[in-house]
Amino acid sequence: MKGRPDFYWKKSKEDGYPARSVYKLQEIQEKFRLIQKGNRVLDLGSSPGSWSLYILDLLSGSGGVTGVDLNLPEKTLLSRRGFRFIQGDFFLPEILARISDTGPYDIVVSDAAPSTSGNRTSDTARSLELARQVLRICRSSLAAGGNTAVKIFQGGEEREILEEMKSHWKSARAFKPRASRRDSMEIYFVGCGFIPQ
Repeated sequence: MKGRPDFYWKKSKEDGYPARSVYKLQEIQEKFRLIQKGNRVLDLGSSPGSWSLYILDLLSGSGGVTGVDLNLPEKTLLSRRGFRFIQGDFFLPEILARISDTGPYDIVVSDAAPSTSGNRTSDTARSLELARQVLRICRSSLAAGGNTAVKIFQGGEEREILEEMKSHWKSARAFKPRASRRDSMEIYFVGCGFIPQ
């Protein structure tokens, strides 16, 4: 955890979520209504599992979540009905094949971030490449009309990601949740209504 425990960190422990990031997705959901009951959701960079847990709660036993991450999520998530986990790097062909086999998805979300080095130029470039890969996966595995939310670090060429999304979704915009730390360079790009090419 970066920085001192704050309101959202404490709230996540009280609410039973492994990370404060859950409240970022909650704000995105309240504003954009990306996720509906019965949806099939792909969660890229899913561990430790807060986003997947929140989505499963929203789905209330309908639909399902496929999580993908290098690291295993919390055991409580692995035992949840409706959750499937793929361990590995979603840049690798074999992992992409497994993602494709379990699709198509109604929603693709990604809170994935690179391990930060402290070099802003390097960190934003790596975040940009992560976001590009998420969009590649969307183009191959997201159903027509589907929605997405992807995290990206500001300070590089992130506007080109948003412009690309505007050509593939009916609407696409940037959103900074209140739950993001004030000094964080993260922002989320939200696309609604995927248009397959």
